[in-house]
Amino acid sequence: MGLEAETKAPTDRQRTFTEAARRVQIIEAAIDTIAEVGFARASLARIGERIGISKGLIGYHFAGKDDLIKEVVFEIVEQGLAYMQPRIIAEMSTGSGFLQAYIESNLAFMRDHRNFMVAIVEIRLGIIADGTKHLNADIDAAVHVLEGHLARYQSEGQLRPDFDPRVMAVAIRAVIDAVPRRLVHDPNLDVDKYAAEIANMFHLSTSLGAE
Repeated sequence: MGLEAETKAPTDRQRTFTEAARRVQIIEAAIDTIAEVGFARASLARIGERIGISKGLIGYHFAGKDDLIKEVVFEIVEQGLAYMQPRIIAEMSTGSGFLQAYIESNLAFMRDHRNFMVAIVEIRLGIIADGTKHLNADIDAAVHVLEGHLARYQSEGQLRPDFDPRVMAVAIRAVIDAVPRRLVHDPNLDVDKYAAEIANMFHLSTSLGAE
């Protein structure tokens, strides 16, 4: 056979894999660009320059900056879940263990993915309404899930019965969600120390017999 016969067109599967890899590359470039120059200056052209592709090629994969930002937020949330869930699940036999793992794994992810956190802060401060709504929906969902776990451990007698799980969940998330803003202004923030302090604070607030 000649060269023409040996050079086959890419299959649908190969094309899909290549396109998926390119989308991931663009999302990662968007995160790093937003973290470096801010949300307002992170144009599609600038994001493309970072990885050597044109704005038009980004437009092939995403409907526009709004669409790309939604995917950026989704990617950060998904990576966060993949990082934290195994650590939390491993400590779910007790309420105090769960809460410590929940707080420390959240903070460890932020420590290890600073650009993600800076990008999230920049997106929050940006002007794209859909992106902000998406972030708010994720925060509300996180509070709801945490509230459910706290209520379950209360019902099992593993945590103090006299705190409101909704209020406690909101407070825990508020303290955790303050860290990205701190990382923007203080790159040298000792996240491990911060995590230990707030884990101890909420242990004292929720544990049976804690003084």
